[in-house]
Amino acid sequence: MNIYNYFANRAKRTLHVLVFALAATTGTVSAQDRAPAYPLITHTPYLSVWSPTDKLNESATMHWTGSPQSLIGVLKADGQYYRFMGMAAARYKTILPAADEQPYSCKYVFEKPADDWEKPEFNDNSWKTGSAPFSDAIRTIGTHWTSKELYVRRTFTLSELPVLPLILRLYHDDDAEVFINGKKVSSQSGANGDLQMFPLKDNGNLKVGENVLAIHCTNTGGLAALDAGLSVQLEDKTNENIKVARQTNVQVTATQTIYNFNCGPVKLKVTFSSPLILTDIKTLVTPVSYISYEVQSSDSKTHAVDIYQGVSTDLAVNKPTQQVKATAYTSNGIQIMKAGTTEQPVLEKKGDDVRIDWGYVYVASPTYNAKQYISTQDNALDSYALSPGALSTLTGKQLMLNTMLPFGRVGSAATEKHIAIGYDEDYSVQYFKTNLRPLWKEAKGTTIEGVLSSSLKNYAAVIAKCKATDTKIYNDALKAGGEKYAKLCVLAYRQSIAAHQLVKSPKGELLFLSKENFSNGSINTVDVTYPSAPLYLTYNPELLKGMLNGIFYYSESGKWTKPFAAHDLGTYPIANGQTYGEDMPVEECGNMVILTAAIVAAENNPAYAKKHWATLTKWTHFLAEAGFDPSNQLCTDDFAGHLARNANLSVKAIVAIGAYAKMAAMMGDAPAAKKYREMAAVMAAKWMEKDDAGDHYGLVFENPKTWSQKYNMVWDKVLGLKLFPAGVYEKEMKYYLSHQEEYGLPLDSRKTYTKSDWIIWTASMANSRKDFEGLVNPVYKYVQETSSRVPLSDWHETTNGKMVGFQARSVVGGYYMKVFKDKMAAKRAK
Repeated sequence: MNIYNYFANRAKRTLHVLVFALAATTGTVSAQDRAPAYPLITHTPYLSVWSPTDKLNESATMHWTGSPQSLIGVLKADGQYYRFMGMAAARYKTILPAADEQPYSCKYVFEKPADDWEKPEFNDNSWKTGSAPFSDAIRTIGTHWTSKELYVRRTFTLSELPVLPLILRLYHDDDAEVFINGKKVSSQSGANGDLQMFPLKDNGNLKVGENVLAIHCTNTGGLAALDAGLSVQLEDKTNENIKVARQTNVQVTATQTIYNFNCGPVKLKVTFSSPLILTDIKTLVTPVSYISYEVQSSDSKTHAVDIYQGVSTDLAVNKPTQQVKATAYTSNGIQIMKAGTTEQPVLEKKGDDVRIDWGYVYVASPTYNAKQYISTQDNALDSYALSPGALSTLTGKQLMLNTMLPFGRVGSAATEKHIAIGYDEDYSVQYFKTNLRPLWKEAKGTTIEGVLSSSLKNYAAVIAKCKATDTKIYNDALKAGGEKYAKLCVLAYRQSIAAHQLVKSPKGELLFLSKENFSNGSINTVDVTYPSAPLYLTYNPELLKGMLNGIFYYSESGKWTKPFAAHDLGTYPIANGQTYGEDMPVEECGNMVILTAAIVAAENNPAYAKKHWATLTKWTHFLAEAGFDPSNQLCTDDFAGHLARNANLSVKAIVAIGAYAKMAAMMGDAPAAKKYREMAAVMAAKWMEKDDAGDHYGLVFENPKTWSQKYNMVWDKVLGLKLFPAGVYEKEMKYYLSHQEEYGLPLDSRKTYTKSDWIIWTASMANSRKDFEGLVNPVYKYVQETSSRVPLSDWHETTNGKMVGFQARSVVGGYYMKVFKDKMAAKRAK
């Protein structure tokens, strides 16, 4: 997590609208169930499409970052059209291009100019001339900017005035003031990470002839960037002959999202299936999702039915301004369309708010007598409603891959057809200068056409696996924590998994690499792995090994030379070494030791620890010396800032030392086990003395006016270490339950915001179901009522339920802590 780079996307996140629904995996969703989003196609940080509204046909679908990735579905019954999926994406006309569309130059200075600098008549002859964008990054284009202040003037000419509301396209890092012809039209604080649309209340006194766009941007710390342009949104001219289908129901299971519609006289069931089966690696890594359509008459008559499905080529671009080439063909007895950028810049981009622009998106259909053709997005629906086109190859921007599935005459018996959507990126990540292919391409001769053909052939078997997984995930969580807890776990499942990419290292080790979505963009962040771990420990510890292997290699290869664990391996998808600007010594050492011990416990086998014993020993020595009373440093909650004497961080060090002792005992090293067990026990007793604040334990040592969630202590119970007595848990739990807000327990006494994953960990320390539910139920209420409609945010305000930051992150895998804790308790009881 990154305290600085979080703000680089905050403004953009507030405009992204994504909605999830919760659903029991074995029955109908109750009407009141609601959450912040609906996953549609979810595999990796790059192949990840979501619905942005409660109803599937109320807005365009989009990537988890909020960029449009349109899926459009229309059912035709007896000649009448009903749109059930998506809608035409908003279209814009450029008035003044930003640098992503067209290079431009402007006048600028880095020091405060004279008064009235923003006005058209100001004399800027003494200003420098440079090209946009402005950035602190070393670029081949643009102007290098590293000072605190930047003032820009850009002159442009209009032959006519725009007749529609004006939109400012602005990339600001950080605070920006924008003027048109001397009139302030926008003021934006913080940073937004990329060009973003800001509707303006007026046109800023635009005139025919010469105009001036002036901007003042302040770099308050961290990154620096500025780019801007002007556009207008075009009128939506979607075919008026197409009605809107009436959505009657939606369900979300662990692997599927299911919608039901009434389309005039026809009932339609649409199911999105992403087969993320954690216990089946081969299926898990297959980059293919299904969309299935089940239709039947809602009266006693038969009806002529066909279905149109459009898939935007925006799934294969970083920005919609990039040119793509699309092709339709047949292979292995199936019909296929593919599309990708003409540029194909493989692994050239890295960062947080970034989408893939290399490789190809595929849409495949069994024969079905389906018609496949390519069009632009603008005329996709018109081309279907009038007459399906015949284009098999097209180059341009924002194209649409169109499939028409004929169902013939449909009666009361349900009829089903399906298509597959896949992605082949050829190379997924760069790992210490070596480009790695996705794991599904490991076998020599594997092709995406073969994978698509196999996926369609094995459709029934794969869907059966999905349903079995759905049932198990829900029932395990239901047993562990009740219905509301189970629904939270269901909601977290696909989101957590899809924030990773699975590859093998050059040495053949599994690498399950996370992207730190919308908080930093780092790859394989240790303190993101840590909260994510319970989901993978519960269902496949090999995947958690895949999260740790790269960090162990980084140290054991000598590439990382510090006596503590690294924070990350780079910025996604480039894993060439840590790029985070500051270390978290106690945090990351504790995380790596504890998680290794959890793997050992889950497998009841010390082999993985033995493989890395020298490194684990070094890190444990560091914790023994520096972990008990931590110096002023960051922990995983780095958004809260530096903190000295962090009592919860101290708990992590104590538990890690105790976990190391337990691993040593399993390996037969009795002296080490005794030494470190006694050390951890002494530290735990000392901790209770130094942090005792009467009716609770403090946020920091010897400050009884503070308090915090001691979520790290849960591992003492999960691993059966018994370092802290029952009285500690009882005291803390009583205090927590009396200090909750409407939407959850604050993280600590400094602020009222919280982390929902940590609340679940804290709740998992409770001795009773009542206390567990007492802490979990407000989190469920947050999920149901938050006004922040984004992919589930793990960082929210407890007083009003709004997100503070972060979305679509893997850390919600931490919701499974209670499931894992119960599993480990049952194992010890045998």
